[in-house]
Amino acid sequence: MSFHSGLVALTLCLMAGQCHAQTKPAGPAMPMAKAGKTSEAADAAWLDDMQAQVGKASVHGQPWPGPQSGPSARAGVTVAVLSEDLRNGGILGVVKGISEAAKVIGWNTKVINLGGTSANRIAGFAAVAGLKPQGVIFVGIDAKEAHAELQVLANQKIPMVGWHVGPQAGIPASGPVAMNVSTDSLEVARITAMAAVAGSRGKAGVVIFTDSRFEIAKAKAEAMASVIRACKGCTLLEIRDVAISRSAELMPGATRELLRRHGKRWTHALAINDIYFDYAAIELTKAGLPSNAVDMLSAGDGSAAAFLRIQAGTFQTGTVAEPLNLHGWQLVDELNRLLAQRPVSGFLFPVHLVTTANIAFDGGSLLQYDPDNAYRDVYRRIWQR
Repeated sequence: MSFHSGLVALTLCLMAGQCHAQTKPAGPAMPMAKAGKTSEAADAAWLDDMQAQVGKASVHGQPWPGPQSGPSARAGVTVAVLSEDLRNGGILGVVKGISEAAKVIGWNTKVINLGGTSANRIAGFAAVAGLKPQGVIFVGIDAKEAHAELQVLANQKIPMVGWHVGPQAGIPASGPVAMNVSTDSLEVARITAMAAVAGSRGKAGVVIFTDSRFEIAKAKAEAMASVIRACKGCTLLEIRDVAISRSAELMPGATRELLRRHGKRWTHALAINDIYFDYAAIELTKAGLPSNAVDMLSAGDGSAAAFLRIQAGTFQTGTVAEPLNLHGWQLVDELNRLLAQRPVSGFLFPVHLVTTANIAFDGGSLLQYDPDNAYRDVYRRIWQR
């Protein structure tokens, strides 16, 4: 099986939910070959193919690939922005982008923060209802978990869009949220895991950090695990479930335990979000490990702390950073389309891996991934602003 056909098979497997921990799914499988030099050459070609995929995701300075037309601005709109937890750098970055775009388009926004707890959910949705908004933007809210609350808003004919509201990027197959603005979460996860495999030349010993409370986090973790399992020279040491909202509390102890359990076999840490590494890196330093002892790669979201670690070469070597500010602008544009009774664009921004080689470009000097593709000017032109 070729690398490309294997990757397609992995994608289909994940989308169907038929990849199980006890079996190796059809992923970017190591090629079958005769022993000796032929096998070594095939293995090298497979790794080179994987490196090519990682290289493609690392290219900087790409032109704007999104929509070029749409409805003009509907001014004076009041919008509720319900966020899961503003302590999460990805969520905060998107909310900042929404606020920036809202000022340009002429909207009033009210940001409501759930603080990462279920206890705040009832109060948060009550605040949304009390605001009587003309539209709602959800940031980091799990649409499946909040299905009942979303249906109440849908019954009131309130248009809704969201960021990271479920595992399927783009236009959801079902549900009241019209658009899930995100990069392809499975592709983000695969590129992250491929970078670990390619960087280790197929010898990575991996721990994956996830938060099983969220469907998107579970899907990303399984996608990363599938790539690692498909690498015959790699070892998936374990998948560690740590609630993002409790990462400051739980990650120090988890990191120490992992070091005791796996020792030098632990060469790579993969995570569904950079925030885990904020606390793991400190513990690795306390343990006296050199900065290249454990290679950290994150499948989102490109926090300022992650950029600093990559710049300094302190454990973290990559993050598949999302264009958070751009996503905020896209959310406003998608909601504006719904308010104009037009369909959403369905646009998905391409996956981008930030590394030491490209971090100086596309907003890297400001510790963020903010593509130099004039997206603000494009949306201003669409909105006639």
